[in-house]
Amino acid sequence: MKADIGLIGLAVMGENLVMNMESHGFTVAVYNRTVEKVDRFLAGRAAGKNIVGAHSIEELCANLKTPRKVMMMVKAGAAVDSMIEQLLPYLEAGDVIIDGGNSHFPDTIRRTEYVESKGLLYIGTGVSGGEEGALHGPSMMPGGSPAAWPLVKDIFQSICAKVEDGSPCCDWVGEGGAGHFVKMVHNGIEYGDMQLICEAYQLMHDYLGMTNEEMHAEFAEWNKGELDSYLIQITRDILAYKDEDGKEVVDLILDTAGQKGTGKWTAIAALDEGVPLTLIGEAVFARCLSAQKEMRVRASKVLPGTKATFTGDKKAFCEKIRRALYAAKIVSYAQGYTLMRAAAANYGWNLNYGGIALMWRGGCIIRSAFLGEIKKAFDQNPELENLLLDPFFTRAIADSLDGWREVCAAAITAGIPAPAMTTALNYYDGYRCERLPANLLQAQRDYFGAHTYERVDRPRGEFFHTNWTGEGGDTTSNTYNA
Repeated sequence: MKADIGLIGLAVMGENLVMNMESHGFTVAVYNRTVEKVDRFLAGRAAGKNIVGAHSIEELCANLKTPRKVMMMVKAGAAVDSMIEQLLPYLEAGDVIIDGGNSHFPDTIRRTEYVESKGLLYIGTGVSGGEEGALHGPSMMPGGSPAAWPLVKDIFQSICAKVEDGSPCCDWVGEGGAGHFVKMVHNGIEYGDMQLICEAYQLMHDYLGMTNEEMHAEFAEWNKGELDSYLIQITRDILAYKDEDGKEVVDLILDTAGQKGTGKWTAIAALDEGVPLTLIGEAVFARCLSAQKEMRVRASKVLPGTKATFTGDKKAFCEKIRRALYAAKIVSYAQGYTLMRAAAANYGWNLNYGGIALMWRGGCIIRSAFLGEIKKAFDQNPELENLLLDPFFTRAIADSLDGWREVCAAAITAGIPAPAMTTALNYYDGYRCERLPANLLQAQRDYFGAHTYERVDRPRGEFFHTNWTGEGGDTTSNTYNA
């Protein structure tokens, strides 16, 4: 019996995706570079199931129904290119190669063009949800060759997470690298969400002097309302977790954070597109600063700071922290969606923004009730230029604004770092500001570099230069927009 799909790479995500596919009625052929892993898998979790082992790429491809569908779950980078080259000799026109790893979207654009030039089809799909999601239903964001989607749609939409009405958290995103771009932005937003939660935790811990048990109760309460989400849920659970000696595990963990690069890619893409993605950028830099542990310890013994003691109503201030977290989260998603809109225009992608929110509603790390409101916003206005302008989110910010400002002010006064919350507020105030000081900035640029400027009393697109010192000439520098 030939398999419906082949999968290469039996690490945690690969194994669990295979088990998920098989449990939904699909026969799966599997291969791993270390072939002993194939045999162990077949003798263990895969025993007695519709899973076919292969000890070579050739054997894997020979065991697949046509048009063949091969999904790679290998490390992003050179390993993907190498695997494509190994697959090509054993595939035919119309077969599909799928990259389910965290590849950088420009690589997926390049690979789609290359594989299509060989007469085959290519999909780069983001897969989110970790080990549990891969087994029970991930969020999936496929893009690449449009002709490939009908060939894998049934499999992908069968195995992905579903929301309350049964809608699948997987749909076609767009051409080329669109799928991996959307997954990259998802990961960037994940960085932002996690950093905001950590800032709320530090304010409660350092400023309010709350115990882990008290914070556990607070996060449990938050998870019943607007902030209902996977990340709030696991934060609740982490704060209550004790080891076999009764010690609170969160207090035993060194305060240095790791990262795999997708947050950095998101920030770089925003710079390339000229989009102010400030919150995610700060979340990435916060991880970088956390990694400088030894330097921070030395600096803490030298640099003066402020130690403020809270004397008010803790419960009331916790509600203000919740509002600050919620408002800043709205800004993070607004920035992420603005980046996707800019990239879509640049790369010619036709992105369904409401559909993307639906894909993120279940299975993935950032899944939350909040995403349902984003879907409604884009369903009502597909051309919405910024999420902050949707009536629901405008009201939500208005309701949270005073508490948000008070929390940011308290953090600054107390010397407690809250880079994501404060940069979100700065973005909000900048976005709603009719007149920014960039007129002075343009004058400075024109003064030292003859970069020119536009005038408020002339039509947009006309550029002027002033001979500020009386010693310059009429020659100007090229004008450009970031």
